[in-house]
Amino acid sequence: MNIYLVGGAVRDSLLNLPVCDRDWVVVGSNAATMVAHGFRPVGKDFPVFLHPESGEEYALARTERKTAKGYTGFSFHAGEEVTLEQDLMRRDLTINAMAQDEHGNIIDPFGGQQDLANGILRHVSPAFAEDPVRILRLARFAARYGFTVAGETMDLMKQMVAAGEADALVAERVWQELAKGLMERRPRYMIEILRECGALRVLLPEIDALFGVPQRADYHPEIDCGIHTLMTLQCAADMGLSLPERYAALLHDLGKARTPSEILPKHHGHDLNGIEPVRAVNSRLKTPKACAELAELVCRWHIRLHSLEQLKSSTVLKILQQTDALRRPERFQTALNVCVADARGRLNFEHAAYPQREQWLALLAAANRIDAAAIAAQCQAEGKPQQIAQKIDQARLQQIAACRRTLFGV
Repeated sequence: MNIYLVGGAVRDSLLNLPVCDRDWVVVGSNAATMVAHGFRPVGKDFPVFLHPESGEEYALARTERKTAKGYTGFSFHAGEEVTLEQDLMRRDLTINAMAQDEHGNIIDPFGGQQDLANGILRHVSPAFAEDPVRILRLARFAARYGFTVAGETMDLMKQMVAAGEADALVAERVWQELAKGLMERRPRYMIEILRECGALRVLLPEIDALFGVPQRADYHPEIDCGIHTLMTLQCAADMGLSLPERYAALLHDLGKARTPSEILPKHHGHDLNGIEPVRAVNSRLKTPKACAELAELVCRWHIRLHSLEQLKSSTVLKILQQTDALRRPERFQTALNVCVADARGRLNFEHAAYPQREQWLALLAAANRIDAAAIAAQCQAEGKPQQIAQKIDQARLQQIAACRRTLFGV
C-alpha cells in the first residue's frame, strides 16, 4: 500500500501558497484493508475514507468512465491494480494532476510543474470533455491564479458547449462554482473565459447580452456595457467586497441590454428595466436570499443613489424608506459599496472619488437621530395615534434637510 498527497495541496505548495486542505490517494489497497487500519468509510460513489487521527480524506486510486451526459453520468472503478498515473489521468488540469510521495518527491506525468511555471491551464486528457463542471472549475482557477488557457483546452471547451454539455449543468452546481469564482482575486477572468468558450451565453445569457452594447463615451470611455460590468466586478474584488456585493456588481446593469443606445444613448430606465432579468438570474441559479436581494436592490436604485445632490429632501427620505435603509442600514451600506465599484468601474475612473457614499450614510444617520418613541408617546397623549407615522416622517425630514444644508449648502 502506497500513499500519495495529491491535487490542490501539491499545486499550492509548489506555488508557495497556503495549503488549506490535503487529499490523499492510496494505491495497492482495498476497502477491507483500509477499514482494518482504522479508516472510516464515507464515500458513496467511490471508496473514500477518513483518517482515524487527522480526519483527512484518503481515496483509493480509481478510474472512471462516462455513462451519461452531465457531471453525474460516471461510473468508477477502484481496485488494487489501479496505478497512480491512471488515477491522476482522470483529473481535470495538469496543475491538479500531480502527486507527492512520503519523501517529498513530485510525481508529474502530465507536465503540471511546467504549466504552473508558465501560468497555463491545460487539460490532462480528452476525458476533460466528459464533465461540464470542469469548464466552470477552469474559469474559477483562472480567476484565482490569473493563468491563461491553453489554446487546445479552449478549443475543447468550445466543442463541449456546442455539444450541449453546458446545458446539462444543474443550478446548484453552477451557483457553487460561480460563487467561488466571484470571491477569487480576478473574478473578471472567470466571466471572460466563460464568454470566450460560449458557456456564458448558456449559463448567464443576461450578462452575455451586455457585450457589444455601446454607451456614451463621455461618461463611459470603455464604451462597451459588458466591459464596464467586468470592470465593476473587478473593482468590487479589489475593494475586498463580500459575495453579495460582488454578485450585485455583476448584475447591476442588466437593464442596459434592454435600452438600445441608438435610441436612448444614456440608457435611461436601465435601472427599472434590469429588475426582470435580475430576478430571472436569481430564480434560475436559486441564488441565496442575501445575494438575490442585494442584486435587485442595487439594480433598482443605483442611478438614484449616484444622483444624490440633485434629490430633494423628501425624495431622500422616500429612498431611505423604500430601500429599507432605516431598518437595515448594514444592507444599505453594502449597496453603496457596490455603487462605489460601479462609479470606478470605468476607464480612467478607477480611482475616482465617490462622496455620495459618505453623504448617504450621513443622511441616514440624521434620519435615525430622531426620538421616534417620544414622538409616538406624545401623539398618544394628545389622542392622535393616527398621526404617529406622519410626525415621525416630518421629524426625519427636518433632520435630513438640515444635514443636506451642511453637505451641499442648500
